[in-house]
Amino acid sequence: MKPLLVLLISSVIALFALRIFTGAWDYLSAGNIALAVMLLFTAIGHFKYREGMTMMVPEYLPAKKQLVYLTGIMEICFGIGLIIPGSRRLAADLLILFLLLVLPANINAAQKSVDYQKANYQGYGLSYLWLRVPLQLFFIAWAAYFGMIMT
Repeated sequence: MKPLLVLLISSVIALFALRIFTGAWDYLSAGNIALAVMLLFTAIGHFKYREGMTMMVPEYLPAKKQLVYLTGIMEICFGIGLIIPGSRRLAADLLILFLLLVLPANINAAQKSVDYQKANYQGYGLSYLWLRVPLQLFFIAWAAYFGMIMT
C-alpha cells in the first residue's frame, strides 16, 4: 500500500511542480516522475529488507539474495529510464515485463505469509493477494499509459 501512496502523492507534487516551473500542466512528465519516485522507493526495500525479500523468492530460483539485489537495481534503472524521454518507451516496456515476472514472488510470499520487513512468516497470507494483484495490474496500467501510449 505504501508504494501506491508514494505514486499518488508524487504525481500530485510533480504535476504542481511542473506547472510552477514550466507553466504547463504536464501530465505525461508528472506520471513518469511519480512512477520513477515509486520505483526508487521500492528499490530501497530490496536493500533494506533483503533477508525478508529473499524469503519471497520461490524455491526453484537459485541465487535468491543476488536476485533481490538485481531486481532492486533494475527498479532504479527503470525509474531513470522513465525520466529520460528517449528511453521512456523502452523503460516502460521492460518495466511491464518485470512487473509480470515478479508477480509469482508476490504470490509465493502470500502463500507463505512472508512479512518481508520483519523477515518472518507472520505476514498477511493469501488475503494479501486481494490487494497485491490488482495493485500490480494498476502499476502495469500506469506504466503503459504514461510510458508507452502517450509517447
